[in-house]
Amino acid sequence: MTKIPDQDRDIIEQAIYLPMVLTVLNRDLTIIDKSPFKLKKPYLEWIEETMRFIQKELAEVKRYMRKHQIKVERLQSDDTFTMYMFLYKGYEEHHNYFNPRLRNRTEELLRYYLYQRFLNPSLNTPKEA
Repeated sequence: MTKIPDQDRDIIEQAIYLPMVLTVLNRDLTIIDKSPFKLKKPYLEWIEETMRFIQKELAEVKRYMRKHQIKVERLQSDDTFTMYMFLYKGYEEHHNYFNPRLRNRTEELLRYYLYQRFLNPSLNTPKEA
């Protein structure tokens, strides 16, 4: 049984997923920059602005984690699972994440940050689907 409250667990998962979303966007930025788009500047600006927004959210997550003595570390990965260690106020927990779930959740967040956040501005953060 985990000792981590749901709110803090959500923060921990943001610390896992947001860097993944940034990695995907960074790769896409490179691909678009090298592609033969006729007018690529709007696409580059769109991705760069999205990355800035995510980086601000990630900075808030890191600040919260530091203040509440929470750390996350990726331990190991194989074809099926990725294991993370959570240090929560002196307690250590290991959690396995199913790799397809990591990929799917990253895709959901990418969709949210690229356009869904503009559709309903009253939603502050993306919810687990």
